[in-house]
Amino acid sequence: MNKNYYAVLMAGGVGSRFWPISTSENPKQFHDMLGSGETLLQKTFKRLNSFVPTENILILTNERYNALVLEQLPLVKQEQVVLEPAMRNTAPCILYAALKIQKMNPNGLMIVAPSDHWIEDEKAFARDVIVCFEKCENEDVLCTLGIRPTFPNTGFGYIEFERDTTAALKKVRQFREKPDYQTAQGFLEQGNFLWNAGIFIWSAKTIIKAFMEFQPSQYHLFQKGFAIYNTPDEYRFIRENYPKAENISIDYAILEPSKSIFVLPATFDWNDLGTWGSLFDKLEKDEHNNAIVNSQVICEEAEGNMIRTGKGKIVVIDGLKDYIVVDKEDVLLIYPKSKEQDIKKVLAKVKDRYGDKYA
Repeated sequence: MNKNYYAVLMAGGVGSRFWPISTSENPKQFHDMLGSGETLLQKTFKRLNSFVPTENILILTNERYNALVLEQLPLVKQEQVVLEPAMRNTAPCILYAALKIQKMNPNGLMIVAPSDHWIEDEKAFARDVIVCFEKCENEDVLCTLGIRPTFPNTGFGYIEFERDTTAALKKVRQFREKPDYQTAQGFLEQGNFLWNAGIFIWSAKTIIKAFMEFQPSQYHLFQKGFAIYNTPDEYRFIRENYPKAENISIDYAILEPSKSIFVLPATFDWNDLGTWGSLFDKLEKDEHNNAIVNSQVICEEAEGNMIRTGKGKIVVIDGLKDYIVVDKEDVLLIYPKSKEQDIKKVLAKVKDRYGDKYA
């Protein structure tokens, strides 16, 4: 493995659309959502570890998930778990990780990847990332992986790239916000738009340089601690200064103003596993098109349902179509798939009525 390759695994999100399995105390990345025997975090770590040395993988997460990370990733040492004392979106934590990597290795190349994506062809994923690593090693550029859209999805941001090239990596023209359906249809018809998967590749020095240019106050805030990064004194500095960072995404902070971004159309299938419906799409189905995790199910005139319970529970369903059925200890959710985006609102009502115990 190349000792200059580093990975920053983002594992701090809550995943509220996967309630009641995903909660603020135990989010979706720490669950076996696919029924594969591995949590999403474990699958992502293994995927990155196929081409990034174990000791070069950093896990970015909230302080409250430290024990969960160490329990699920026994190969990871405490110093590889980069703890955020406050939630400040993606830009501050990426800058923080880049400075730590730069101190470890001035030639460090890094991939930033979410911990909760579904990727089937992991060898193709590794090949695509290495193509980007090689470009970032030789040029002062920022790279991202884009997913070829298969339908006019309104839930993803899009990347528009320049047409006038036959090169594998395309120059990015602009990032586009989540569109309405008609706009998304137009993107597909034009043919030079990709879904933004939130997977980024760059050298530590290039992304730090971009922060110096576009986010100087953020850069100076974190640069102050450079001398004590990767030492026992680092935690005290971060506890004091991290909450002062601006709450801003890497897209707004760096990617939108930068003119040196390239996108590689991915050669692997991808799903962001953001909702129960997206999970349903990727799971095997029974003869009635029901996706079943852990349960033993008897279905009568029931089809298109997403069913998940504790292991081995017997479930009998009659006359239900296109529903989410999730049973977890003291919470049972029976909800139409067509309204899955409203699960966050349901969760808010549960918190208001019954408190945080169930959220």
